[in-house]
Amino acid sequence: MSLYARILVPTDGSPEGERAVEHALRLAAIHDAEVHALYVINVSSYAGLPMESSWDGIDDLLKSDADAAVEEVQSIADGVGVDVPVETAVVEGSPSREIIDYAEGQGCDVIVMGTHGRGGIDRLLLGSVAEKVVRGSSIPVLTVRLGEAGDTAASNAAETAGVAGSTETPETADADANSADGTPESEASGSG
Repeated sequence: MSLYARILVPTDGSPEGERAVEHALRLAAIHDAEVHALYVINVSSYAGLPMESSWDGIDDLLKSDADAAVEEVQSIADGVGVDVPVETAVVEGSPSREIIDYAEGQGCDVIVMGTHGRGGIDRLLLGSVAEKVVRGSSIPVLTVRLGEAGDTAASNAAETAGVAGSTETPETADADANSADGTPESEASGSG
């Protein structure tokens, strides 16, 4: 029996977020697991828009971006040569809460999500979706640090290890699940 049968990867469709997606896909390939790609539309971020704004137009744009982001997960799988089933979903709400609810509701075995490595005042003001998920989830959470500008050492180490976008191999990932060492500083992928 495989350790992971269902892997959730929240995505925001950003190029940086592809590192976490690739990691989740490679982990799924090793464990013969299915991948669930989730995009959370954080509508509260747009609550301050003037009433004159056309909500229908914004809503359509947000849903279009969300659909493109989850469809990109399958494209990434094809691009890295990983043949795993990919289920996609788009939901609205609080990103951390929706990620946890989705993972629990779909019986996911692990959540693989990226961290942007923000700290200091940015983290204090913006909060950290990844940190909230790590703290609130009963399901193991594997965080993949999404490199910052000039973060070539992590990138080179990942390429040397044969895992695009991660500084660890998927074989060792299950040992690191839920071990964010208390510093998952991010505005996580999949949460906008």
